[in-house]
Amino acid sequence: MFSFFKKKPAPVDTPASPPTTATPAAPVPAVQAAITPAAAEPERRSWVDKLRGGLRKTGSSIAQVFTGTQIDEALYEELESALLMADAGVKATEFLLDDLRRRVKEARATDPSQVKALLAAAVAGLLRPLEKPLRVGEHAPTVMMVVGVNGAGKTTSIGKLTRHLADSGQKVLLAAADTFRAAAREQLAVWAERADVPRQAGSVEIVSQADGDPAAVSFDAVVAGKARGCDVVIADTAGRLPTQLHLMEELKKIRRVIAKAQEGAPHEVLLVIDGNTGQNALAQVKAFDDALGLTGLIVTKLDGTAKGGMLAAIARERAIPVYFIGVGEKLEDLQTFNAREFAQALLE
Repeated sequence: MFSFFKKKPAPVDTPASPPTTATPAAPVPAVQAAITPAAAEPERRSWVDKLRGGLRKTGSSIAQVFTGTQIDEALYEELESALLMADAGVKATEFLLDDLRRRVKEARATDPSQVKALLAAAVAGLLRPLEKPLRVGEHAPTVMMVVGVNGAGKTTSIGKLTRHLADSGQKVLLAAADTFRAAAREQLAVWAERADVPRQAGSVEIVSQADGDPAAVSFDAVVAGKARGCDVVIADTAGRLPTQLHLMEELKKIRRVIAKAQEGAPHEVLLVIDGNTGQNALAQVKAFDDALGLTGLIVTKLDGTAKGGMLAAIARERAIPVYFIGVGEKLEDLQTFNAREFAQALLE
């Protein structure tokens, strides 16, 4: 699920170094073993089935295009309408149709069922640049800032991500920087409790302030994370619409303050987007990216009425890596993004 870097053990001739820098590197191989694809294969297959079920409405609409017997302009016109209805957007739809025509010609396809398989390959090719792992361990700590609109699932996604990190032996500190929402700190605390795994090397802590300034909370969390030898610090921020300019300025302030607490931080700025928002998701990606410089996306709620084509629109117009996609409320429902799996689930 993650790409890890080995920690460097503290030099033996530096007595002034704080104890936290002397963390042995031994747990890292165990972490790598814990995330090997073979160990999680049955769980992954079950998750892919859930994804396929969540995208079935879109898939069936596109599949109807290939029920005819001819490959002609009528087929491409119907496919264009189906892709637009799936929220792929104009630019991605035009790109996919052009790519598909080329593939059909090169393969000398004569049956519509062949065209469907070629479309799946075209979609996977378009989405492949989004398929990148979240890298943890290069910095001490790795600082992540999580943003998004209200209701997208930020805090829940942070909880699931934290549990995965803790299971992999990472020491995580959470910053409850969403001080606007009354129950935000409590919700994050509940997830922190669920994420703590004493049997593993990982652990979870939380930094919060009642009615505190979000930037101050984030600053304190990064400083505390460095002092306590944490591997990852995650700042949960308040939900806001990109049109709420004064609140977007607050996010920019949090980003600046985090950079003051640790040079080069935040190392990851993650946007959580609701998979049901369609083309509005692309607008959110553009707005938050312009304001903060996004490094990755987490796409949630692909188990409902999500059409799925919005990822094609994002890939064509703002190709920011999709680190994780979610298909439900359970911990295991948040998994890494795989372009080929997604394309096949979308078109089945």
